[in-house]
Amino acid sequence: MAPTDAAPTPGAPTLGILGGMSWHSTVEYYRLLNTAVAARLGGHHSARLLLASVDFDEVRRLQVDGDWDGAGALLAERAAGLERGGADAVLIATNLMHKVAPAVEDAVRVPLLHIADAVADAARSRGLTRLGVIGSGWVMTETFYGERLARHGIEVVRPSSGWDDDAATVDRVVFDELTRGEVRAESRDAVVRVLERLRDAGAEGVVLGCTELDLLLDESASPLPLIDSTAAHVDAATRFLLG
Repeated sequence: MAPTDAAPTPGAPTLGILGGMSWHSTVEYYRLLNTAVAARLGGHHSARLLLASVDFDEVRRLQVDGDWDGAGALLAERAAGLERGGADAVLIATNLMHKVAPAVEDAVRVPLLHIADAVADAARSRGLTRLGVIGSGWVMTETFYGERLARHGIEVVRPSSGWDDDAATVDRVVFDELTRGEVRAESRDAVVRVLERLRDAGAEGVVLGCTELDLLLDESASPLPLIDSTAAHVDAATRFLLG
């Protein structure tokens, strides 16, 4: 769509971003949201955003300790602060921390733009209903992500064996490398082998269910169509911002 150089309507919404998990993906969210708004509106327009960026080391300790109540309380507090600051909706700029999305939703009166809802919309637009999901070990082995996709008629596919090992491989790549800004060719090869096993198990496509994974993979290196969760989430957020 060509830029219109048209101003947003008075009182256009502001989006609150819960970021810093990791800051590398938050930078990408910020860039993509502003690029999308500028492309739609032209001129000097940019996105109306508020950012609460947490210290990922604190969040990571809570994850490793299994203190999800503590993690939920931390993000809920920051989300409430975004709402008080004027956010009309909240976005968690990471896949894994949607594990505590209910705590965030309970803490605010404004909508939470859930990443799995955006992923489901993107999958349906491409005619994909059976998806593999890769990301952190929790995203790959727990049910919170797949249950949200199932609300939209999307089935999550996993290989019948070896999935725990695959989850451990991708988790290592995410936390030991990508969240530290490291991208390695040998890790790309290892993740592609995980995708091949998902294809063989009947997946029609794969969700990059970690907001750093798009630093590692694109469709030119993948045996299956990819649903980039970051891109899908940004698209949903842009629609919210622009109406």
